[in-house]
Amino acid sequence: MMKRKNRSSWARTAIIYHIYPLSFKDSNSDGKGDLKGILEKLDYLNDGTEKSLGVNAIWLSPVYCSPMADFGYDVSDYYEIDPVFGDLEIFEELVREVHGRGMKILMDFIPNHTSAQHPWFLESRVSRDNPKRNWYIWQNPKPNGAPPNNWLSCFGRSAWTYDEKTQQYYLHSFFPEQPDLNWRNLQVQKEMRKVLQFWLARGVDGFRVDAISHIMKDEQLRDDPPNPNYVPGAINPYESLLHIYSKERPELQEVLNTLCEVLDQKEDRFMVSEAYVDIPGLMALHQACKNGLHAPMNLNFIEMPWNAQVYRRFIDDFEKSLSPDDIPVHVLGNHDRSRIATRLGQQKARLAALLIFTLQGIPLVYYGEEIGMEDEEIPEEKIQDPLDKRIPGFKLGRDPARTPMQWSAHKYAGFSDALPWLPIGRNYKTHNVEDERKDSSSMFNLYRNLIHYRKKSPILLYGSYESIDPGNNEIVAFLRKFDREQILVALNFSQEEQPLSLHFSQARVIYSTCFDREPGEMVTLGKFRLKPYEGVMYRYYRRI
Repeated sequence: MMKRKNRSSWARTAIIYHIYPLSFKDSNSDGKGDLKGILEKLDYLNDGTEKSLGVNAIWLSPVYCSPMADFGYDVSDYYEIDPVFGDLEIFEELVREVHGRGMKILMDFIPNHTSAQHPWFLESRVSRDNPKRNWYIWQNPKPNGAPPNNWLSCFGRSAWTYDEKTQQYYLHSFFPEQPDLNWRNLQVQKEMRKVLQFWLARGVDGFRVDAISHIMKDEQLRDDPPNPNYVPGAINPYESLLHIYSKERPELQEVLNTLCEVLDQKEDRFMVSEAYVDIPGLMALHQACKNGLHAPMNLNFIEMPWNAQVYRRFIDDFEKSLSPDDIPVHVLGNHDRSRIATRLGQQKARLAALLIFTLQGIPLVYYGEEIGMEDEEIPEEKIQDPLDKRIPGFKLGRDPARTPMQWSAHKYAGFSDALPWLPIGRNYKTHNVEDERKDSSSMFNLYRNLIHYRKKSPILLYGSYESIDPGNNEIVAFLRKFDREQILVALNFSQEEQPLSLHFSQARVIYSTCFDREPGEMVTLGKFRLKPYEGVMYRYYRRI
């Protein structure tokens, strides 16, 4: 394997906070979040003191010009800010203020597709011989008029839409309003690198790359084979095929490396990417960039069953696969999936937080996770996400996880003075920033304490990982080691008290997710019992 050296000085110590701008803070009373709203709340994220949350990097979901068919993930102009969020001047102010607080800022980069209203696509569909035609993926119908192959859209139905004027189909991995770019066209690659350069020149520190697995497709456009495990009506119809030709092609490695080369033109830049892949897939993406300026997100925790042995096997296998220069990125939730406090419940969500803040790499926090926000059921008349309507019956709509940030127990949760674009979560009276700040045992203070401890801990920032057999199938335990110092982490996945049968002598409690253990308390680990769904960090002294 080729030796790589990561050249980003901040990435290994980063704690990234994912902001969904439409739902973070409304500054102009139109019911939608905007850049000025984010500016207003930067001190909450990091004001230089331990009273703030303490994150040191933020990622913004798209703020480019967009018709909003997919809430900004359908870009009509990569070089402008959509008026709903503000303008370039406000964005540049945001960058300065973020940097002034010692934080980094990442933009969302959407390379797989544009909006159908993007000037490139409007030119492309004018005629078959238009110079922009090959910027997208156009194909003739089959002799019977059917689409060119059986590929499916992630958002329901065929991935091909017929254009009456030019009598060909165009490809879209998502909504028809999001035609896929042709990344085999070198002109497309050149233009997309220019997009990165434009925003790097405006001071952004990196990017989160959307849907990276989709950007390269099989050159022959071969049919995807059927999934033998698919049960019709039980799971999303997209899973009826094995998507071995429509995405995750080996040519992606080379393209990803060219994007990393653009980052290397500016000092100390970094990017993370979205890919729902297994450990071999993650390792391939880690190794793609020769300069080490990229890390794929580990999204597996979002989909894994809550089982200590499943988690332990995954973490151990993942850690063994990493090279010393790899920087993992651990994710519990995002704008596309159900919130962790809904999937697992509040107690398990606390345990999961301790896990990602004590593993190697970058913890990524989705806005509201730090106060225990949950999915909100959206009445039919208030649904915004068209995915709910295009694939009915599977509850795939993403609105429930995108409700406005809950700042206080006041009207509209302190998000806006006007009716918000989505309903406020029903638990906002008890789960909000203002009240949780005052409660020493709240989810907010759990996150805040873990973040600030991690930032000051060389062991958690740079230490190695060693799996520990806890002598109990309901517990995940591991050591983090650095410069002769060690931290032991033990997590009880069970709703019952569990003995921690370790051959260690004494350890000192650093932190417990239950908040009722005294920090600094000396315990004998051979006799220690973890409470239901409790996670504990210990500084341990010697093994027997």
